[in-house]
Amino acid sequence: MHVTSPSTAAATELLPRLYTAPDQAAPVGQFLTRNRTEIRAALVERGAVLLRGFAVGGVDGFDASVHALSGTPPLTYAERSSPRSTIKGQVYTSTDYPADEEIFLHNENSYQAVWPQTLYFYCIEPPTTLGATPLADIRQVYRAIEPEVREEFRRRGWRVVRNFHPDFGVPWQKAFNTDDRDAVAAYCRGKGIDVEWTDGGLRTTAVRDAVHVHPVTGEPVWFNHITFFHVSTLGPDVRAGLQEIFAPEDLPTNSYYGDGAPIPDDVVAHLRQCYRDASTRFDWQRDDILVVDNMLAAHAREPFTGPRRIAVAMAEPSAG
Repeated sequence: MHVTSPSTAAATELLPRLYTAPDQAAPVGQFLTRNRTEIRAALVERGAVLLRGFAVGGVDGFDASVHALSGTPPLTYAERSSPRSTIKGQVYTSTDYPADEEIFLHNENSYQAVWPQTLYFYCIEPPTTLGATPLADIRQVYRAIEPEVREEFRRRGWRVVRNFHPDFGVPWQKAFNTDDRDAVAAYCRGKGIDVEWTDGGLRTTAVRDAVHVHPVTGEPVWFNHITFFHVSTLGPDVRAGLQEIFAPEDLPTNSYYGDGAPIPDDVVAHLRQCYRDASTRFDWQRDDILVVDNMLAAHAREPFTGPRRIAVAMAEPSAG
């Protein structure tokens, strides 16, 4: 396995732990069942594990792997923030963004009141070049953030504002899996989300914690979408284009301090650098399965060339 880190040797030692099949015919489901306790322990220690060289059995075998390791079926992708397509059941494509775009490091659904504790990625078809799913240990990110920056977010929380515009981005009907406005309002009330129906569509606002405690280790973790959702994290051309189309309050997504005050760009730039300094990567191989503790490791996507088809499943709901 090729693993590199842009700046820290410590990150390379943490993510992910590699399990290699003893032979090409070894069924991954049997391996997970027999070694479940060890793999779960490695997942908590390292934040991610990579299963390589096993006989997976396609999407059905991948779905069975989720059952074997998590003990529960995959979760439905709810309150969506990125476009995905359903492959089968609750197995989805990875984010359907153009191949030449980077997807920045983030923790899945960390803007929600409930999120998946465990993520699963399955390489159906590897890319020709690049296309890795970089990982970053968010315990390391937490330690790297300047204490005064970290404490400001602890004190004030962070606010996420999402605007669902017709014919732009993920429509609210897909984000909430319904076209019933009353059902959306009821869902949001139960999740601590304010709803405003505007001339342009739907605006939602939620205030969340920036720092959480891992349910198993008890460690503080930097678990949020502050950087990912902040407009300054977008590529310069995309950012400029959106700011030409939308007023600041109407941007598809943006992050603020919990009281609604803007987060300075230099603070977000510092957070981005902390993520990048903690990141590691490996090159996908066909039939790889990557398992990630969503509250210990952030994930991203490199630009790529070639076919790249990665399936994704989520399991084990958790809440702050």
